[in-house]
Amino acid sequence: MQPWLPNADDSLLAELGAALRDPGPVPEEFLTAALAAFAWRTVDTDLAIAELIFDSACDPAPAGPVRAAGTTRSARTLAFRSGPVSVELEVTGTGIVGQLTPANGGRITARTPDGRYDEAPIDQVGFFSLGPPPAGPVQLHARTGGRTLATAWVSLR
Repeated sequence: MQPWLPNADDSLLAELGAALRDPGPVPEEFLTAALAAFAWRTVDTDLAIAELIFDSACDPAPAGPVRAAGTTRSARTLAFRSGPVSVELEVTGTGIVGQLTPANGGRITARTPDGRYDEAPIDQVGFFSLGPPPAGPVQLHARTGGRTLATAWVSLR
């Protein structure tokens, strides 16, 4: 390919025409990327995003006989929902326990922006437990009953 000169429009048009007439084979990595992009065309129907609907960290601690003023909670509870499916979590420094409803068995994977940090089975009642929460945002992916559900990203600590 020759360097383009502003006054050489005719030679540029000839070079572009030649490129259009004989484009050559499509590189394999372009085909792979195109097929991967096409596979995501149904992402909205294949993956339900569960929105955060409750977070005890946003609720002020009740004062009075149940809890003295100025005390902190030992556990944090969160709830996510997408249509009829919900995920409820209780988060402590030692781990995460949760329940997916409706229950149907399956697996739950917790991941950080850097990758997976824990994975566990979901029992027939919908219960699961994961290790201590990592620092930073976390997203849970549940696969149950032919459905995949992902929570919104949330910091658990």
